[in-house]
Amino acid sequence: MDTKKSIKYMLISTFAFACMNATVKYLENVSAYQIVFFRSLSSLFFTFGFLLKNRVPILGNNKKLLILRGLVGVTSMTLFFMSIKYLSVGTAVSLRYLAPIFAGIFAVFFMKQKIWPLQWLFFIMAFLGVLVLKGFDSQINSTGLILVIIASITSGLVYNIISKIGKSENPVVVVNYFMVIATLTGLILSLNSWVNPVGIEWVLLFSLGVFGYYGQVFMTKAFQNGKTDQIAPIKYVEVVFTVAFGFLFFNEIYSFWSLLGISLIIGSLVLNVIYKARKDRL
Repeated sequence: MDTKKSIKYMLISTFAFACMNATVKYLENVSAYQIVFFRSLSSLFFTFGFLLKNRVPILGNNKKLLILRGLVGVTSMTLFFMSIKYLSVGTAVSLRYLAPIFAGIFAVFFMKQKIWPLQWLFFIMAFLGVLVLKGFDSQINSTGLILVIIASITSGLVYNIISKIGKSENPVVVVNYFMVIATLTGLILSLNSWVNPVGIEWVLLFSLGVFGYYGQVFMTKAFQNGKTDQIAPIKYVEVVFTVAFGFLFFNEIYSFWSLLGISLIIGSLVLNVIYKARKDRL
C-alpha cells in the first residue's frame, strides 16, 4: 500500500470532478440534456478505445443489470446537472453526496447488509444538514433541492446495482454501457430544444467527458493503492474545490447556515466511511 501516492491520486480525481461541476455551472445556457449528451459522447472515446485495445467483450455478461445500471445512472446524472441550474454548485455537490446514505439503506433491503447503530446517527446528522440548508438558508431553491435529492436517491440505487454486478464484469464495460445509454438518452431528450453551442462552449462540452473519465481513473487508482478508510474521506475534498470554484468564478457567497449544513453533511459522511471501514476489518 502506498498511502502518499493514493492521496495524490484522489486529490487529482477530486479536482477533475470539481472542474466538471464548474464547467456544467458555466454552461447554464445549454440544457441539461445536451450536457448529458456531450459529457457521455466524449467519454465513449476513452471507454471504447480501452475495450477494443484490450479485446474486452463490449456486450458483457449481465446485460439486463448493465442496462438497468445505465438507465438509473443517466437519470441520476441528468437530475444532478439540472439541479446545478438552480443551486450554487458547492451546495449541489454536497447534497449529491447523500447518495452513500441512500445506498446503505437500499443495501439493507436488497443486499441484506447490516447498518451499525452508530451509522444511523451519522445518517441523521447528514439529513440534519439538509434541514439546516433548507430551513435557514433562504438562497436554497426548492426545485433544485428536490432534483438533487432524487439524484442522490437514484445514485444510491446505482451503487447497489454495481455491487450486484460485482466482479463478473470489467469495470470499463459497466461504464461503457452507462455512457452509451446516457449518450442516446441525452440526444433524444435534447432534440426538441437543441441549441447549437457557440465558440468556447464546444470545447467546454467535450471537456466534460475528459474530466469525468480521468476523475474515475484516478479515483480507481487511489483505492487500488491505499486503504479505504484512509483514502475514501479525501474524496469529499471535491466539495472544497467546487465551493472554491463557485466563489472564484461565479461569485457564489455561502451564508453561515449554508456552510454549517454542508459541514454537517460532509462531516457525517466522512465519519461513516471511517467507522464502516474499521468495522469491516473486525
